[in-house]
Amino acid sequence: MRRTYTWLVLLAAFALVVAACGGDDNAEATTTTSTPVTTETFRIAVVAPSAANDLAFTQSMIDSLNVIDGEMDLEIAVTDGMFVVEDAAAAIRDYADKGYDLVIAHGSQYGGSLAEIAPDFPDTSFAWGTAAETFGLPNVYSYQAASDQGGYVMGVLAAALSKTGTLGVVGPVEVGDAKLYVDGFAAGAKAEDPAIDVKIVYTGSFSDVALASETAQAHVTAGADVLTGSAQMVVGAIGVASTEGVAWFGTQANQTQIAPDVVVASQVYHWEGVLREIIAGVQSGTLGGEAYTIDLANGGEVIEYNPGYDLPADVKAKGDAAVAGIIDGSIVVGG
Repeated sequence: MRRTYTWLVLLAAFALVVAACGGDDNAEATTTTSTPVTTETFRIAVVAPSAANDLAFTQSMIDSLNVIDGEMDLEIAVTDGMFVVEDAAAAIRDYADKGYDLVIAHGSQYGGSLAEIAPDFPDTSFAWGTAAETFGLPNVYSYQAASDQGGYVMGVLAAALSKTGTLGVVGPVEVGDAKLYVDGFAAGAKAEDPAIDVKIVYTGSFSDVALASETAQAHVTAGADVLTGSAQMVVGAIGVASTEGVAWFGTQANQTQIAPDVVVASQVYHWEGVLREIIAGVQSGTLGGEAYTIDLANGGEVIEYNPGYDLPADVKAKGDAAVAGIIDGSIVVGG
């Protein structure tokens, strides 16, 4: 295994930059079970909008690649911090020029650029998300997350845990998997307690940590004793939750390490199955044309509880029942 990181900004664990992670809930749901087998090094490049260790969207992909890295011989190159789309496009094109087997544009804002670049490299495979659009190109894969499913489970847990009957949501921009998550959270909370007050505020930014903090503080002042939110800026909100002793539910990556005293659980994106399918496709000569969706049923989304949080057994049981209901179809989210 060889790995290269291109750090365009020097970031500590919680220093975050702009990211967007849009989606489309009409993509084909695909189970992901095959495991690629190769005797040659498979070269993957990732261009991402935020830090590789953001404990959110970008890290979800890096963590998944690390799992695949343990299964086969990979060479991985990562260029993160690409919040400027034009810079990201240059990095994508550069990796294609260098002959990487798979170039992953991990951000829905990169779609327009990818649609222009991919035709110039017909022998290179590209993947991007979260989105469902492959642009009709034979060398582009796409992937997205049914984040409303995990959001629903989190909402059930949050409503069952709340003592004040008020929940606070710190949303980024009202698009993609962020909106899906927020919508699912509100639906799950209302299903558990129709009288629950779910206060939702979209900050209009994926990266403004200070604004996320202010929004979270406003929720707490208004009586919220449980908070949640999406995107890289939520470290600000989690900081408020920790200071105020308010429970937090995370999404995209496991956020327990940020505040192990208040993080209850996280919906974690596991892209490993999608990556195995894409790599196997590339190795067999299929360079694109497929759209993938991760969800609770195919294991692409997993509810990971914080073992250090003293969650009442009856509350956890409600969350487990919600997961089972979504998987068996007795609970329909967003339908």
